[in-house]
Amino acid sequence: MKKSADSERRKPRPRDREKTKEELTAAIIEVRNKGLKLSITAVAAEAGVSPSLIHNTYPDLAEAIRHELGRTTRQQRDAKAAELVDARAALKGLRDELRAAKKDLDELASINETLRDEIARLRGEVSGKVVALSRRDDG
Repeated sequence: MKKSADSERRKPRPRDREKTKEELTAAIIEVRNKGLKLSITAVAAEAGVSPSLIHNTYPDLAEAIRHELGRTTRQQRDAKAAELVDARAALKGLRDELRAAKKDLDELASINETLRDEIARLRGEVSGKVVALSRRDDG
């Protein structure tokens, strides 16, 4: 007899959008009355449907639930857009810093090579292996 109970549970419900919407509205009230945290998942579980059904078929109810949570789609989108603007500004600043650091590195590498050449010349002069030629003044 257990088999028939399982098969009855697995039978899809007949599709009646208005009846389902009423059940979802009742589920919202029931979730509040039970003192549970209101969410699309909690409402879906209470109504015996999937959360994706609420998102896809009843977006107005999903938006109403989000609104009660203080997170409407527009607010979420605007918050993400503001986050993106901030991230792009930070990235621009970091790229500018990197560009300046690379320029400084190039300049310091050039100075370093010039100093190495001078050190090698001076070591050669001190050891007597290199003779320093005087510079001719064109004046």
